[in-house]
Amino acid sequence: MNSADLPAPVAVDAADTDCYHCGLPIPSDSRHYVQVDGRQRRMCCIGCEAVAQSIVDNGLTSYYRHRDAMPETQREAMPVELQELGLFDHPDFQKSFVRPVGEHEREAALILEGITCAACVWLNENHVARLPGVSAIQINYATRRARVRWDERSIKLSDILAAVQAIGYRAYPYDAERSEQVANRERRSMLWRVFVAGFGMMQVMMYAFPVYVAGEGDMSWDIELLLRWASLLLTLPVVLYSAAPFFQRAWRDVRLRRLGMDVPVALGVGSAFAASLWATLTDGPEVYFDSVTMFVFFLLGGRYLEMLARQKAVRGVEELGKALPSFAERIAGWPQQGAGERVPTAQLVPGDIVRVRPGEVIPVDGVVVEGVGEANEALLTGESLPVAKSAGDRVTGGSINVSSPLLLRVEHVGDDTRLAAIRRLMERAASEKPRIAAVSDRVALHFIVTLLVLAALTGIGWYMLEPDRALWVFVSVLVVACPCALSLATPTALTVATDALARMGVLVTRGHAIETLARASHFVFDKTGTLTLGRMQLDEVLALAGRDRTELLRVAAALEQGSEHPVAAGLCAAAAGHDLPRASGLQAETGQGMRGTIDGEAFWIGRPDYVARAAGLDLPAELEAFAGRGGTVVGLAADSGWLGLFRLADRVRDEASSLSTRLAAEGIGMSVLSGDAPAVVARVADGLGIADARGGLSPQGKQEAIASMQQDAQAVIAMVGDGVNDAPVLAQAHVSVAMGGGTDLARNQADIVLLNEDLASLGRGIDLSRKTLRIIRQNLWWSFAYNFTSVPLAMAGLVTPWMAGIGMAASSLLVVLNAMRLQRLPAPH
Repeated sequence: MNSADLPAPVAVDAADTDCYHCGLPIPSDSRHYVQVDGRQRRMCCIGCEAVAQSIVDNGLTSYYRHRDAMPETQREAMPVELQELGLFDHPDFQKSFVRPVGEHEREAALILEGITCAACVWLNENHVARLPGVSAIQINYATRRARVRWDERSIKLSDILAAVQAIGYRAYPYDAERSEQVANRERRSMLWRVFVAGFGMMQVMMYAFPVYVAGEGDMSWDIELLLRWASLLLTLPVVLYSAAPFFQRAWRDVRLRRLGMDVPVALGVGSAFAASLWATLTDGPEVYFDSVTMFVFFLLGGRYLEMLARQKAVRGVEELGKALPSFAERIAGWPQQGAGERVPTAQLVPGDIVRVRPGEVIPVDGVVVEGVGEANEALLTGESLPVAKSAGDRVTGGSINVSSPLLLRVEHVGDDTRLAAIRRLMERAASEKPRIAAVSDRVALHFIVTLLVLAALTGIGWYMLEPDRALWVFVSVLVVACPCALSLATPTALTVATDALARMGVLVTRGHAIETLARASHFVFDKTGTLTLGRMQLDEVLALAGRDRTELLRVAAALEQGSEHPVAAGLCAAAAGHDLPRASGLQAETGQGMRGTIDGEAFWIGRPDYVARAAGLDLPAELEAFAGRGGTVVGLAADSGWLGLFRLADRVRDEASSLSTRLAAEGIGMSVLSGDAPAVVARVADGLGIADARGGLSPQGKQEAIASMQQDAQAVIAMVGDGVNDAPVLAQAHVSVAMGGGTDLARNQADIVLLNEDLASLGRGIDLSRKTLRIIRQNLWWSFAYNFTSVPLAMAGLVTPWMAGIGMAASSLLVVLNAMRLQRLPAPH
């Protein structure tokens, strides 16, 4: 293709700082563009991009030409014609966050705004789950992310979002930029509320202090009354603005006949303020505006610090969504021309040639076509050392070119890249709720009911004994025992641990994986590609019936071209440079071999027993002596009989020995299950000190072996193997780990994927998983100990409301900070 055949480049307004659609400032890392009237216009977020694209697609671009001002609200930012289209149900809009999971079933990644406690999660999950057509919904409290699955024949996505909004929350399509915008908005709003509460508290304390220190007769009643009214006026902004979210969420919970953690807080603040207001109006004996403002300030301050810690914990996961650059340099007409043009990454298509300069982030998955350099893949694999790259090597989007310029041929862009697959798997893990988190949430909900009953009984009891103190004891009990720390104990620790594991190259794809890996009592390993490097090399060819060795190798490579198995890769590598015959009708039998046709003749290749069975032959007499020399033996036969045997060898991973030694020292059982020859499997297992080695197994045989191990009710089985080829076996185990360096992540069925294919990372992952469970237990014990200690003290009248506010905020903050210790990665063994 020459330059005349290329489409004219589209002008890009890269220097725009405001969104072309809504006029708001564009985040520095935004990469959303829409072509309007021949120019690429920048958008601030995916929502504006989708609206603008729909405007263009429906021939409404005159909207932009004739408007005389930017819209004031999101509703005004959408023309009336588009409001009637059901934007959230538009296929183009759904491309970035909705994926099909069946013929009519769809799954969306959303972010929720307004989630403040476990009760909010419970409310949303139960409310949405009752909608007709919704088959599943999971919400992660720490990340505020939700995953919803529905049948598009029964309900629309817009109906689901409307249902969320109807109970007082807001749901948006998830993308990293939107998540950061929501986080910034939460921080800004909370900081203002903390400021108003703090300012009000200081001023009210100024008016309360003279009353406390004045002796009897030192202050006239009119002066005290004046100070009360001044305190009331200063407390009003604290209650009506700073504490407003507590009352709003509590009223929503009461209206929906459900109890959240804001109900006791709102009751405490509201009753204390109401009693003080009544005392001011009726010249009552005492007012406690200072305690109200102090309580609100400490509570909001604690929640603000907790929010900062929580957002820091999830930021590592969010960074994956921002790793790819917004622009790329496309080389037009390569190799005849070398002129480059800056284009949005989203406009690249497979086959394009792009130039990546030193220090730039690689924007796509592709193959190096020119240049020699190094790529830093730490974000993807946890490996800090750069990896050498030259012509023919594959590169992954999100890694950094650290040395010299590289020219790449684009293979995958956007949602098709490996980085996008990693992000989707991490989102899936974040949205799933493990058993320990579900139990914590149920306990927290029951605790709220118990708390309200105890507070009411305590208030009645004190009213009968000492009426003047009844209200404040009642408020203290309500506040001090609110189970916020209990709700944060598990999800925060799991979120931090998931991010820390990802930085080690250990990708958690299922919510239960960390908990189950920590409790694993028996590890089952596949051999090829797991305990060994999986890079098989051809050692020997035994030609039978006078066949030519080279011809046998050409036939074998032709049949194995479509296989992903390491043995197939070894045969194809050995045949490099030879012309291969054309094979048709290729059929694979997982874990066994391949069948195909060449020049009208049927061929079989694979395990010798499979080939003999499929071709109706007896095993060759030479097989036993040939297999006795070690390695993996592959047989080749045709309709006419046996053609030859191939012997390939693999090398055991250097880190496999240290992992097996460490597991054995901890008393953890180990087994090797493989489809390779029993003698080969036994030799590898003996070298690693693994006594239970079983070879010659089909995938069904491996599955049955694991099922047999699971007969022991106390056993927790972890399977380490190939995430694609061993899918049934992985599904059988309690927790599964896959070597994910070269597999198709979109098809990977494992609960955990080792992105760097390093078994040492698995050992560190086990350490971090166990540490995570320890920290979760510490958090839960602290939460229970705090509540069971503070409640009796508050019921006894030994805790004032402002002390209760400090205690509640400090307990939540302590739980989050304890979870943050998981960010320190364990040292390698």
